[in-house]
Amino acid sequence: MNNRTEKAMKDAKTFKSRQVFPQDTNHLGTLFGGTMMANIDEIAAICAKKHAGSTVVTASTDSVDFLRPIKNGDILTYEAMVSYAGISSMEVCIQIFIEDIIENDRHLAGLSFLTFVALDDDGKPTQVPSVYPETEEEKWFHDTAEVRVQRRKARREESKQTLEFLSNLKK
Repeated sequence: MNNRTEKAMKDAKTFKSRQVFPQDTNHLGTLFGGTMMANIDEIAAICAKKHAGSTVVTASTDSVDFLRPIKNGDILTYEAMVSYAGISSMEVCIQIFIEDIIENDRHLAGLSFLTFVALDDDGKPTQVPSVYPETEEEKWFHDTAEVRVQRRKARREESKQTLEFLSNLKK
């Protein structure tokens, strides 16, 4: 008997907006990548925690794609959603938009996928609700998640092999 709960992707969807200031930019006047990555991790963790209903930890940053320059003065909106849920892990998709408040328009400036693991009170992985899509956008991210999950598993195995190799060198 499976007593796993199920949640809509919209239930944990999380938003964060902020303006880019001079101290956030590099010598080219564009947003520091590390600043964007910190914001991505923060919003993704909040989203994952809302979905899991428990403490979560970042298991991996699977990708961060910078799709257009983000400049001083730009207003960014980070949109995070759980696009896939395994037993105790969740893939969180973050879309980063530049908001043009004068023209009432927005442009996708970045895209990122992270994996989080839900933890119980003892710090052990715990089950999370499955997730289901409702909109066309959600369906696309949900339907394409399995390919990303397989890539992630292969990359994790490569990392384990590298760790084993390096550990053997030091013996």
